[in-house]
Parts: sequence; C-alpha cells; structure tokens
Amino acid sequence: MDSKDDKIKELNKRIASAHLGGGQKRIDKQHAKKKLTARERVDYLLDEGSFEEIGILVTHRTTDFGMQDEIYFGDGVITGYGTVNGRLVYVYAQDFTVFGGALSETHAEKICKIMDLAVKVGAPVIGLNDSGGARIQEGVRSLGGYADIFYRNVQASGVIPQISAIMGPCAGGAVYSPAMTDFTLMVENTSYMFVTGPNVVKTVTNETVTSEELGGAFTHASKSGVAHKTSANDILCLEDIKTLLGYLPQNNTETTKKLDFKLGDEVRDILSDIVPDNANKPYDMHEVIKGIIDTDSFYEIHKDYAENIIVGFARITGRSIGVIANQPMFLAGVLDVNSSKKAARFTRFCDCFNIPLLVLVDVPGFLPGTDQEWNGIIVHGAKLLYALSEATVPRVTVITRKAYGGAYDVMNSKHIGADLNFAWPTAEIAVMGAKGASEIIFKNDIAAAENPEEKLAEKEAEYADKFTNPYRAARRGFIDEVILPKDTRRKLIKAFAMLEDKNVDKPKRKHGNIPL
Repeated sequence: MDSKDDKIKELNKRIASAHLGGGQKRIDKQHAKKKLTARERVDYLLDEGSFEEIGILVTHRTTDFGMQDEIYFGDGVITGYGTVNGRLVYVYAQDFTVFGGALSETHAEKICKIMDLAVKVGAPVIGLNDSGGARIQEGVRSLGGYADIFYRNVQASGVIPQISAIMGPCAGGAVYSPAMTDFTLMVENTSYMFVTGPNVVKTVTNETVTSEELGGAFTHASKSGVAHKTSANDILCLEDIKTLLGYLPQNNTETTKKLDFKLGDEVRDILSDIVPDNANKPYDMHEVIKGIIDTDSFYEIHKDYAENIIVGFARITGRSIGVIANQPMFLAGVLDVNSSKKAARFTRFCDCFNIPLLVLVDVPGFLPGTDQEWNGIIVHGAKLLYALSEATVPRVTVITRKAYGGAYDVMNSKHIGADLNFAWPTAEIAVMGAKGASEIIFKNDIAAAENPEEKLAEKEAEYADKFTNPYRAARRGFIDEVILPKDTRRKLIKAFAMLEDKNVDKPKRKHGNIPL
C-alpha cells in the first residue's frame, strides 16, 4: 500500500504533467509562432497568485483510433477563476499544445462548468480561444460539446459580461461561441476565424484566398465587424481585456464602479471652435468626445468598422458611460447598414449592463442608393431605432449640427424616449437640407422665375432661416435646452447625476421581436 508521501508525490507528478500541456517541444513551437501558451496567458491576465484552477486532472474518455494511448491532464483547456484588478472573473484558455486545442466532450464540460459558476455567482467570463476545432476522433460527442457551450452563451447573455479573445485558429463550429459573446478581440497575424477554411472555399466557389484574407484580424475588424478590437500581440490583447473590464459591471444587477474624481474642468472652451461655419465642412467628432469626457477615458469599440459612426466607453466624473456619435469625417456621418448594426449592438450591450448612453448627433440622413436598399437599410436602420427605443438606461442626446429626416428620429430623439435632449446653436433640425427642401417646396416659384438659380438661393435662405436651427424644436419641447458648446460637459455631469436612479417599468412580455 502506498505511503502518504507516495500519494503526495503522485499528485505532484500529475499536476506537473498538466502544467506541461502537450510537452516542451509543442510549447517551444507555440513560442516560435510568437504566441504565449494557454497557461502563460491566464497567468498574465489575472492578478498575481489569484488563479484557482478547476478540472486540472480531467482527461478524455475516447478509446477509438488509439486515443487511449494519448492522455493529457486537463484535456486541452485550462479553466478556473481569479481576479483582474481585484474583481472576480472566470476564465478558460484553450491549449493548442494538446491536440491543437481541439474540443472534446470533456474539454467542453470543463468550459460549461465555469460558465455555470459565472452565472450563479454573477461575474464576467473570459474565453481565450486557440483551437483547431472539433476533435474529430469523437464525432458527434464533440459537436454536442460545442452546442452545450452555445446554449450557455445564450443563457448568460445580458446576465454577465462575456468576452472572447481569439489568439490562434478558430474555425467551423468554434466561431459561434465568440459570435454570441459581448466582445470579440483578435490578435493580428496569429489569429483567424471562419466557418469554412480556404481549402473548402476553393473547392466550392473556386476562389483562392488565404486564411488571413478570409478571416484574419484585419478582415474581421474592418470588413465583417465580427472583431470589436485587434491587438498586435498576445500581451496587448490581454491588456485590452483588462481595460475593457474596467468599464463594465460584474453583472446585470450592478452598476459600474465609480472611480475617484475631482471636479474642476466642467467648462471647456475647446468645444466652442470645433464645428466649422460651413455646414458642409467635416470635423472630427473624436474632438467633441474628448472635450466632454474625463481626460483620456475614451475606449473605442469597432474602431475600423463602419467609421461613419463612433461607439465606445468613456467616463464622466469617474462613472462609465457608453458613447454613440455620428462621425462627419466619414460619409458625412450618414447612417447606413453597417453603422446602424454597429450602434444597435452597442446600445443593447449598454442597456443590458446599466451603462448610461450619451448620443452625439450630426447626421444628414440615411445613405441613399440601390446597394443600401438591396442590403436592407430599412430593417438594419430599424435595429438602431428599436435598440434605442427599448433602452431604459439614462439616455442623453446632444445635437452638434445636422439632424435631418428619419435619422433625427433614430438618433435618440425625445420622441423615442431620450431623457434629456440638448442642442448647440449650430444645430440644424429639419426634414432635409435647405437646398433639397427648397427645390421641392418652391418648385413652381423657381421654375417661373426669370433667374431660377437666384430664386433658389433666395428660397434656400428663407427655408434655412426658418428650419435649420434648433429653436423650432426647442419651442415644441423636443429639445430641452439649447446650450453653449463650452457648457456641454457641465450640463452632462448634472444630467447623468440627476438620472442616476432612473427606473422604468416595462410592460410584461417574453421579449420583443427586434427586426433581425
């Protein structure tokens, strides 16, 4: 019979084996690709000494294809909990050194276990993905494991924040879990995501494409919008996760932690000169955001996708807010298919987790054209309209310049439930621009005039004087106050403080039917 010391030695031997993953050679290969191992990633992400591993001695149960001879403790995924800047989080990290990180039945069970714990306790779950896909030796059991994870992603959605980092391959069924989480981060040049790989694409469609072109970080950050952030390497990706967590609450019953903050710069003159005198001249809405929020607190999401709208987190007097802002530097800030989807998704996340919304408006309308209509601008624009109408968090709007047509309604207008709506003196609130409106309203007068161009200019000025200003809307109460740009931060500080205890009782229903 083994002695007590022998039993302790056996335990330590198994733990040491688990820490080696697929062995030193495979660890060296991972490093050669400029990638950290799964265990190194977890150690870097979490506060020093805080990680508690769950399931370190789990092994697969497969005996087909000689798998009984290849047993690795942990079965290709590290799972457990720890803290990030003192806050509890749950984490799983797929280990590419073990079967290429391929997901097995037991591998999936480990992930599901910590997801269940995260929901019960009410803490964020972070997935570090680095996997070749399903473990084909297990067949449908592996596929079932994926579906078990997907189901939990949905049950956790809107309950706890879910963050996915793609730090290697993520293909086939593996892509759907990250797609259902709240944020997906990718590492440049070492990660990729796609439902079907380049070889299948070549066979089926005869297209020749590389993994990077098909599903690399740049592709998903700029073209598809699947990736919310990209990072140059593993370390920076993990730092991004830490930064992102700082803007989020632990769960949907809490609000974000307020950082220490001293007042003193409520009035900011820099805002007075940002909007040009020429209404058709662009300006950078980032400068407006910078002039309103706490210094250096803006953390942009989806930076390279649908650049005609800006979304991201910021702080006002130390408290997290979500920012949605039209960007006149790109497509004049119009709403189109992609920008509508981008802003709608961000709105719904903020509403799930009690993060107040600030909407900055300079929008000339929806982008016209067959491409937009055929790609469903009606239903995609309706997503943003629906998301903002549904949101019950504090919602404040500032119109800096144009707010035309249906886009005025959609961009958090008073009519769809915004709590406070401000406008700068430069605001133009109308059905459309003065020129277009004049050509319609005064069509007959212009046609009958001796000098039609002169008449158009006269009528354009007349229309502009009546409508391209914020005062008619203010008279009707659609704008609560016309404010000087320099006072915007001061007004918002007071507005969000006043709205902090806002509570809305919604009608009883299973859920609405958002126009997907």
